[in-house]
Amino acid sequence: MKLFRWDAPEPYDVVFTTRVGGVSEGPFASLNLGRKNGDDVTHVDENRRRVCAELGVDDGRLAVNFQIHSAVVNRAHAGSRGEVQGDGLWTEEQGLPLLALTADCVPIALVRTHGRPAAAVLHAGRIGILAGLVEAAAGTLGPGLAAAVGPAIGPCCYEVREDVAGPYRARFGRGILSGGRLDLWTAAERLLHEAGCSRVDRVDLCTACRPELFFSNRRDGIPRGSQGVVAALR
Repeated sequence: MKLFRWDAPEPYDVVFTTRVGGVSEGPFASLNLGRKNGDDVTHVDENRRRVCAELGVDDGRLAVNFQIHSAVVNRAHAGSRGEVQGDGLWTEEQGLPLLALTADCVPIALVRTHGRPAAAVLHAGRIGILAGLVEAAAGTLGPGLAAAVGPAIGPCCYEVREDVAGPYRARFGRGILSGGRLDLWTAAERLLHEAGCSRVDRVDLCTACRPELFFSNRRDGIPRGSQGVVAALR
């Protein structure tokens, strides 16, 4: 199994997953974590179990949103499987793993570094970033934060039209685009710093460039699998 583990502060475990090391087949090969994209759910459940085992947490308690490209951040409930719409999940509960799914959008982990431990995971696409998802999550956790920005479609590959480019230039300045390509990694990082994160780490791997490592909606279309970010408090 290939995972990118964030060197997170104590007492957090955070991994960004890839497509490597699971049991799914075909366009979902092999570590697909998404249950609503057409894959055999028994395969997906085994893939999720394997990732949770790497973190030493109970996959039966795993919490997942029904993602809708929004700024909604929900408090996680153990075992929730997409019954509630939203694109952020947070918890103060030990041993409650959180999952946000991505396939080009930006997976983000946020952790509270002062006071009572708390963690959040975000599915931050181009819509959610401008809608205020990062700010909503940071506001929920409060001051004293660190964050990690995981693999997503990079400025090497993310060509956008003017209807997308214009609002991003207005929010972040002209440098957020180069040659018609949007830099979501930097947009997410800047928002995290603005929201009060004293530390923001980045993986800087492009999901569209690396078919051997990642699923990509822009590259593959549908059907295809999803990777994501999983976080838990020890």
